Amino acid sequence: MAAKGSFIKQFFKDHQMVGSVTPSTRFLAEKMIKNIDFNKDKLIIELGPGNGVFTDLILKQMEPDAKLIILELNNEFYKLLSGRITDPRVKVVHDSAENIEKYIPGGVKVDCVISSLPLMVLPQAVRVNIVNISNSVLKPKGLYMQFQYSLQSKKLLESIFSTVSVKFTIKNFPPAFVYTCRKA
Repeated sequence: MAAKGSFIKQFFKDHQMVGSVTPSTRFLAEKMIKNIDFNKDKLIIELGPGNGVFTDLILKQMEPDAKLIILELNNEFYKLLSGRITDPRVKVVHDSAENIEKYIPGGVKVDCVISSLPLMVLPQAVRVNIVNISNSVLKPKGLYMQFQYSLQSKKLLESIFSTVSVKFTIKNFPPAFVYTCRKA
């Protein structure tokens, strides 16, 4: 795991890529993956995993035949993850979340997209594009999980997904809202 100092350094280096000065807690990670059905969800995409707190929990619960595709744009976090994760079920990609489709086998739909991207600090066009693309790669009834530190993303997510529910966790710094969204 990257030290908190490294996380802080990346935040101040580019706060449009790193949305917090501290990594997410295990409590937030557990809330984020709570609704994934690991018995049947076989293709999962993770956007902006940072130091891999969510990634580690996902890997512990994934079935042997499942696949996890991780997209990380930050150079330091990409190097950390690609050097640390050797599980053959995982593909670590150094690219923007806007390019999800390039890494999914043709015609295959995704069971779940988990996003740690700081949506509200991204330019509006990029934010909308990422959420729309995430929705388009999901299978019907597919799951999109997103956490944020405010409720500002709720209207955007409700405009794209058929259902959106929001939970709050104080066991994170800063406290966070967890959005659970389903495709129609």
